[in-house]
Amino acid sequence: MSPAVPWGRVMVASGCGGTGRELAPYADLEGLDFVTRSITLDPRAGGPSPRVAETPSGLVHAVGHQNPGLEHFLATELPWLVRAGARVHVSIVGGAIGEYAELARRLSRAPGVAGLEVNLGATDQAGEGLFEVREPYHAASVVAAVRREFPADRPVLAKLRPDLSRAVEGARAVHDAGASAVVLGDAVPAALPDGRPAGLSGPAITPVALRCVHEVVARLPEVAVVGGGGVDGPATARAFLAAGAVAVQVGAALLHDPTTVARIRADLEAQDPHDHSGRTDR
Repeated sequence: MSPAVPWGRVMVASGCGGTGRELAPYADLEGLDFVTRSITLDPRAGGPSPRVAETPSGLVHAVGHQNPGLEHFLATELPWLVRAGARVHVSIVGGAIGEYAELARRLSRAPGVAGLEVNLGATDQAGEGLFEVREPYHAASVVAAVRREFPADRPVLAKLRPDLSRAVEGARAVHDAGASAVVLGDAVPAALPDGRPAGLSGPAITPVALRCVHEVVARLPEVAVVGGGGVDGPATARAFLAAGAVAVQVGAALLHDPTTVARIRADLEAQDPHDHSGRTDR
């Protein structure tokens, strides 16, 4: 039995729903678990163009965590999402542990923040000026700092790269540090055609992410796992849930078909007509 969690079975992955305004014409945001793009204390311009390249099996991207910074997010993007009825999980990323802690402290006081997702899976942290998570204890240190600053009754998700050799060790470390769940399904390291470091998302990483979910659930049944990586329809979502994930995140597929998250929610609700939120805390 998967651990019960206070969020739905379908989530919008970080950065893939835009500010929410872009997704709203294609999906009802009311009650939808929406993970924002990764927010930093100060604005970031992002990486140079071209930032995205399509491949036959997925999307190669090097956006560089472009975002308007915390102040602008709190003043404009967060209030809009709250008014739209979304359950807002703010993704945070920083250059040092202290920055993660400061983000958590300030977001803990912001109305409408349902939870946080700590981005620990960036594919080129050092090159982007971000805190470099090389070992599980680095990830655990960040989660512990965030957990100290964020209310205990609200979830903190730790997003890790789907690296099979470290998935169980990493999941155990962040769980012990206070993470409410581990998200397995960030991009895997890749390169753009010009050789710049990038991440690969989409169908190409689904088998890898699924294996990571299987391994963590089997060896750490007490850890809630959110699966992602190429979730492009109900069948893929069900595969992750069957592997033991408590929820799935829909990401790159939204860039091709922004109705994907709505279709998956509808399919899962059809299986359980009494469950209109997809929540698993029953």
